[in-house]
Amino acid sequence: MTTRTPPPTKPLRPDAPPRAWSRVWPYLLAAAVGGIAWIAHAAVLLSGTPAPAQRERVGTALLLDLLLGVVALALLTLRRRFPRAVAYAAVAVAPVSVAGLGAVVLAVGSMATGRRRGWILGAGALAAVGAALAQGVYRPWLSPAVDGGAPSVAADVLVVLAVYAAAAATGGYLGTRRELLASLHERALTAERERALAARAARDAERTRIARDMHDDLAHRISLVALHAGVLTFREDLDRAETAAAARTIQSNAQLALTELRQVLGVLREGPTAEGGQRSRPTLAELPALLADAREAGAVVRLDTSGLPGGTGSGLGGMPETVSRTAFRVVQEALTNARKHAPGEAVGVRLAGAPGGRLGIEVRNRVGAGPGLALPSAGVGLAGLRERAEPDGGTVEFGTERDGDFVLRASLPWPV
Repeated sequence: MTTRTPPPTKPLRPDAPPRAWSRVWPYLLAAAVGGIAWIAHAAVLLSGTPAPAQRERVGTALLLDLLLGVVALALLTLRRRFPRAVAYAAVAVAPVSVAGLGAVVLAVGSMATGRRRGWILGAGALAAVGAALAQGVYRPWLSPAVDGGAPSVAADVLVVLAVYAAAAATGGYLGTRRELLASLHERALTAERERALAARAARDAERTRIARDMHDDLAHRISLVALHAGVLTFREDLDRAETAAAARTIQSNAQLALTELRQVLGVLREGPTAEGGQRSRPTLAELPALLADAREAGAVVRLDTSGLPGGTGSGLGGMPETVSRTAFRVVQEALTNARKHAPGEAVGVRLAGAPGGRLGIEVRNRVGAGPGLALPSAGVGLAGLRERAEPDGGTVEFGTERDGDFVLRASLPWPV
């Protein structure tokens, strides 16, 4: 059977390289925030009518502020490789460089994606100390217009810590989301692999089942053909009518074997959904036809159903189809084996059991004295019956007993 699996899905790849815009826009945003902050800071420092010496000092400080902001922005390119170093450097220059505010926020957020509490707390303490020094010492030194009192320092520290906490929380959220996406991506890949393995296992199991059915059916038909061909080869006392009957039997079984082979190949090529591709699988309801084929080939087959409810084969009604199919294959393979290895010997088939218990199957024949039919054999026909019976909870045993009989016994569950 050909199992058609749907095309694999393409889950989101969290490790996929970002697009060009995704790489550029954080830097543009950081530069814009830093530029706005630098302009506002310059306006505060240059407010009023500062003395020439103070104006020169403020100008130098603003130039240094801008240069450090550019340096902090450039360091952002290393934030993924060295998140803690870049974040600490950006936070360290923040007291003297408001132009680096955007870079500080981006560096802290990038560091926080790793969600290492020690790093985050250390950088937060550094930011608080820097904010206190900047508002209490550095800015009042640059311009008398800046209030360096304790309330102003405390307010500035709180604002800095609030901005820092927001950046760290955003980075922690992005880190958690990134890990979640990576986990979902891995789960999707795992599910895809498991689905592919399950489909392959189902396909292999179905092909194995078809191969077993083909072995059982073709071995049965070919053994009949070989038996009748042997009769035509070694029997010279047959009249024209007997020869024609044997030839018709050979022709009929050869045609049936070819038909079954075409059905199997059709299933393997097209799958069971193809028109005519689904093969009917025989059950014990076809047991009379199986025994009739064997008897028509000249075999002596005795069927004993005295152990069934009512003492007849009608007591098999209500048996699950899977068990009934397995039981049929057991009898079919046993008859084929007897025909191949002990031609001409009588075969006894006995069925016994009742619903709620187990169905017992016994096929017995004398071990043939001759070489048997010269048919190719892999020696796995009877052994394969165990693989058929075990999934249903059944057992199969076979071998030659002391009285010289070859006996195959199978036991299958028979639910109510």
